[in-house]
Formats: sequence, structure tokens, C-alpha cells
Amino acid sequence: MTLHTDRFRDADQVDPSSRPFLRGRPARRTTPWHTAVSRYLVALVVTDLAVTTTVVGLVTGRARAPEASLALAVLAGVGFVLTMALCQGYRPAGAATGGNEPRSLMRVTGVLAVTSLAVHYAGIAQVPRRLFFEALAATVLAAALVRLVARLLTRQVRARGVFLRRTLLVGPETELTHLFDVLEEAESRALVVVGVCTPTTTADAGSRSPVLGGYADVPDLVRDLHIDAVLVSAGAMDAADLRRLGWRLGLLSTDLLVLPSITEVAPRRLHVESLGGTPLLGVSLVPPRPSRLSKLVFDKVVGTALLLLATPVILPAALAVRLTSPGPAFFAQTRVGLDGVPFTMLKLRSMYVDAEARLEALRDRNEGNGMLFKLRDDPRVTRVGGVLRRLSIDELPQLWNVVRGDMSLVGPRPALPSEVAQFDGDVLQRLRVKPGLTGLWQVSGRSNLSVEQSVRLDLRYTDNWSVRMDVAILWRTAHAVLSGNGAY
Repeated sequence: MTLHTDRFRDADQVDPSSRPFLRGRPARRTTPWHTAVSRYLVALVVTDLAVTTTVVGLVTGRARAPEASLALAVLAGVGFVLTMALCQGYRPAGAATGGNEPRSLMRVTGVLAVTSLAVHYAGIAQVPRRLFFEALAATVLAAALVRLVARLLTRQVRARGVFLRRTLLVGPETELTHLFDVLEEAESRALVVVGVCTPTTTADAGSRSPVLGGYADVPDLVRDLHIDAVLVSAGAMDAADLRRLGWRLGLLSTDLLVLPSITEVAPRRLHVESLGGTPLLGVSLVPPRPSRLSKLVFDKVVGTALLLLATPVILPAALAVRLTSPGPAFFAQTRVGLDGVPFTMLKLRSMYVDAEARLEALRDRNEGNGMLFKLRDDPRVTRVGGVLRRLSIDELPQLWNVVRGDMSLVGPRPALPSEVAQFDGDVLQRLRVKPGLTGLWQVSGRSNLSVEQSVRLDLRYTDNWSVRMDVAILWRTAHAVLSGNGAY
């Protein structure tokens, strides 16, 4: 069997008995992955039906007889499940990644809102409009909670080696390096790499996965190793060969995934267009105006609330700094903000006042990533300052910079002018957004990151930020701060 019939041998010389379509369609395989996905989706459907029926029954039971309320609740539960199915909320791919679930839930919310209004004004169900919307809001909230719990449980079982897709990578190893990096960084991944198929079938010295064969060996390896998904790099083969591979994998009930040549792009920024039957992958390059406005409002409102909540912590900490070492309680420093505009950033002083003068004497002991000076046992840090740093309390006055508009709650690390002077090429792109009180660097290792890792995380955020992403980073920041990982 060969994938490249036009490349490795003449088509007329191929034994007809070796052609899959002439041998009959093989039976569909049932692998542990397919079984797990089926059970997951069935459990999700049953849970959605039960939760929706319960929620709607409890809400509408206040206005209708028990029998009528139960009938309406069951009808609502069935309607929710059917609507979720039509909005692609029960796709197997969603069980693998969960990436499409929020979008499906938003679509369902819109459809159900319109349907509820239509049912109300048509007089089909004699329920007050207020109760209709209470039931809708409670149902959507309950469905979101169900999916959150499902994601957490899925992450736990995957950590034990369960609910994973056995995956075969196809392409030159140099093109798959980024994918290996992403898999290593991911907290919970749905793919477990079994091996690689390369053009030369020869493993490099630094191979990160065993090379199992060449491109022509893919179908046999899928069958023999019970592969659930084949991931092909964009430059691995031409369109005709990729199409032939798809034909053969379709007979084996295996997923075909194609890794595009673009990297560090959030899926929500991508869209598919058609040009004469040929798909074109479009990329949104500029955040829409509503997104920018939402981020601004989010920063102002949440930043103000957090500043008010943090004030009872900041004031005693400032008093402790002032009483235990000479100098002011707050430390003001010039940082570079949006579009390279400098601003004054506030922090609680954690070092002695002569810290800058003593820096050169300590330069050769730098434990930072080269661009940023860090020292675990820095003699310039006061005793109180060490506690403030470990708990990240010294950063809280930056909430005032967020409220003022100099910074965002989430963004790249605020850079010093001396650091910006070293920026070149791609690194300058991090100045396209406001620096943040926290960011991907904060929840991914903080001071333990290398220069390359820090830059990659900052650029990933710069290109792909969203309010939803900000909320997720803020949530993870709480864990990073409490653990003290990388803080010194």
C-alpha cells in the first residue's frame, strides 16, 4: 500500500487487490478513545436533560400546577438538548478539546431566548415573562457549570492516562517542534503522541518521539497501533497525497488533523473561506472595537473594585515598610507603556533606598533571564520586603495605574526603559497593548522563565488577548500567587 502512487510507482503496476476500495469497506473500529467519547457525550446529554428539567420545573412551579410545570420542564429539557445538538454542542471534537463549548452555549442562549419570547407572546404557555427569563438564565448558568465540572474531571482523568487520543504525527521533525512545545506547555492535553512518520524514516539525534516509518506506512500503523488521530504538518505532502491519505483514514475511523503553518493564533481569530471549492484560512489581525471597549470597561470596573478591596492590605503593609526601614513606603519607577509611552508605576518599596546604587556590584550574580535582573537572596531586599514579594503584596499599588489607564489588569510585563532599548524585531510588538498587573508570564513561571519563553508568552497574549482570556489569567494568577512559584 502506498500514499504516493504517482511518486513511488506507476499506477498501472499497482496490484488491484491492494486497493482498499476493491477489497470492500472494513468494519468501523471501536477504540478506547471512541468508547470514552461516546460515554462522555451520552453522560453530557443526560445531565443537560436532567438539569434543565429540574431548573425549569423549580422556576415555573411557582406559577403553574405541578403536572403542567412538569410537562413544561420536560419539554424545555428536550428542547435544550435538541438545540444544543443543532448548535454543535455535542460534537466529538468538543469532547477532545472543549474549545467550542462556550460558543455553542452562546448560540443556544440566543435561540432559546427568541423561542421563549415566541412561546410567551403566542400564549402557548401561561407563564409570566419574568419567570421565562429566570428559567433561561438559570438553565444557561447550570449548563455552563456542568461543562466546567466536566472539563475539570476530564483534566483529572487525563492526568492518569485516560481519555486520550493516540496520535500519529506526520511530517518533517523540524516542522513538528512547535507542536511538541505546545503539548509540553499544555496543562491538560487530549493528544498523546505514539510516534512520528517522517519522509526519510531516519530519526534525528534529538528526536522527541520514535520514528515509526515513512508516509506510506501511515495506514498500516494506524491499524496496527490503534491510532485515533493522524496529525499532518502543513508542508508534509501536497494536496493530492493528503486527499488520498484522508480516503484511507476514513475507512479506519480515524481523525485527520492538519497543522497549519501559522502558530500562536487563537482559534477564534480564524475563519474559513471558500475559493472555488478550495478552503482559505483567514486570520483576524485587529481586535474589533467592541472587544477593545469591553477590555477598557473591564479594567476600570474590576480594577476599581480590586483597589478598594486591597486598600486594607496596602495601608498596613505601607506602614510596616515605613517603620522597618528608612525611606518612603512607596516606590515610583518609570516603565514603558502602550505604544512606547513612559509612565510612573507604583509599588510598595521592598528594597533599601540605595538599591539602585548597589546594583552594579551584584550584576555578576544575576539569576534572571539575562534581560531582567533577579537574585533569590538579594541583599538589597528588606525583611518586610521579602514577605511582600513572596505574597505579591508589593504589586498591589499598581491597581492605581490600572484605574488611571496606564496599565491593564492583564498584559505583558511592564518593561523598564533600559529593557525596551534592547528590544528589536518581534519583541517590539509587545508594546502594542498596555502592560499588565499580571499576565501569561505570571501564571507560567514568573522569574523562572527564560528570555525566549517570556517573549513568546508576551507575544502570544499581544496577538490573542480577549476579556475571556483575561478572566482565565486572573483566576490562574490567584493560584500562582498563593503557591509563590517563581516569586522572589
